Amino acid sequence: MTPMDQLSTHSVLDAEPHREFQHETSSTRSSQNKNLVSILVVLAAFVCMFTSCGINFAFGVYQELYESMSTSGEPSPFAGASPAQIDLIGTLAISLMSLGAPLASAWCKSYSPRTVTLAGALMFALANVLASFGKKLWHFFLTQGILLGVGTCLTYIPAATVTPGWFTKHRGLAIGILSSGTGFGGVFWAPVLRALNSAIGFRNTLRLAGGLSFILLGCSAMILKWEPGIEQRNRINLQSSRSRLLVPLVDWRVARSRKFVAQCMSAGLQGAVYYAPLYFLSTYARTLGYSAATGALFISLTNASSAIGKVIIGYTADRVGRLNILFLTTFISAVTTWGLWLPSTLSGGDKDGKNLFAAFAILYGIFAGAYISLFPTALVELFGVQHFADVNGFLYMVRGLAALVGTPIAGVLIRGSDRGADGIGLSKAYFKTSILVGTLLTGTTVAVAWARIEAASGLGGRTEGRKMRWRL
Repeated sequence: MTPMDQLSTHSVLDAEPHREFQHETSSTRSSQNKNLVSILVVLAAFVCMFTSCGINFAFGVYQELYESMSTSGEPSPFAGASPAQIDLIGTLAISLMSLGAPLASAWCKSYSPRTVTLAGALMFALANVLASFGKKLWHFFLTQGILLGVGTCLTYIPAATVTPGWFTKHRGLAIGILSSGTGFGGVFWAPVLRALNSAIGFRNTLRLAGGLSFILLGCSAMILKWEPGIEQRNRINLQSSRSRLLVPLVDWRVARSRKFVAQCMSAGLQGAVYYAPLYFLSTYARTLGYSAATGALFISLTNASSAIGKVIIGYTADRVGRLNILFLTTFISAVTTWGLWLPSTLSGGDKDGKNLFAAFAILYGIFAGAYISLFPTALVELFGVQHFADVNGFLYMVRGLAALVGTPIAGVLIRGSDRGADGIGLSKAYFKTSILVGTLLTGTTVAVAWARIEAASGLGGRTEGRKMRWRL
């Protein structure tokens, strides 16, 4: 071998470690960039929840104001409107938030999460601004009800659909953080909107809320995007799709599985009654002798406990198992209803009844709210990332349909009961509603347990499955 050959050989050998170092450096840099993007995505999703869901869930502030305007004797869009008619504005917004989920999920794959969220931000802002010019009750049905609900859907669903794909090990914590935005939003927006209504009037408050929401949601939209691997899969699937506007159907092999049926049952049962206690916390507190202002504080208390609980429970679920924690929290939410709220309705407003109700407001916020944050992670565990978007959209639609039926029924049960001499009502008027909530949450617990059992049995006889079966 000549000296030149030896030099050439040494150069090649020296180049190999250099190339390996470059590859490792590039891989590390790529991993760091992905981690940064995943953090930005979950923060953007949190802002979406904080803004759209927070303002939507704060409708009770407007409801209280609109009801007072309906009986004031002065000309207003709500003159002579019944509480049930005003309720319908908020019910439409909450229900449509989930009913449009299949379309929102499909459009996220067809166009992009950014495009869908920007469209939602525009609709959400317009809903508030147009409502500020409302002259008739039906104007508010169209704007603060339907348009606001659709706008919420187009910002809420992209955030909930995109985020799980960016995480594996810490998926539960990530979903807990973004879901806590609804709770923190409720704590923030309710008192702010109430103060603004008093200071500048509800019409200017709606306009200001519209402007602020567009800025917050628009900035978040610029960050939301699919994880690269999922985006590539969506692009391949889109090439074989006939239309971008078609509602995606859940894969038949998934839809006919027992675990899908079980999860569908749990979504419907929990969705039917989840919002009922939240809607009536303030009015129920007044039957126990609390003032209207104190009653409103219970809403903030529940939202705050829900927000903190979602983060802590999401973190715990990553370590103990997401389906395990979903079952446990659903079970506890049913127990708190039977053991705290129901006895409180029979207390007649005494001290024990008030203590039971305060405990219920906190525990229900923590454990019933946990279902919302654990729901997406459970779907990934049950059906995989490849089926998540379609299954998530369909089951959110199921929740929306259930809420559209269950919440009004809960209201009818309350209004059909005896009223107090002051017109506020008696605590026992909520007895039937507490039974309805407790019964359906118990059914939810059974359905979640069924899904958990099916998921464990689906692991088969693999060694890994036998080791990890308990940690689903």
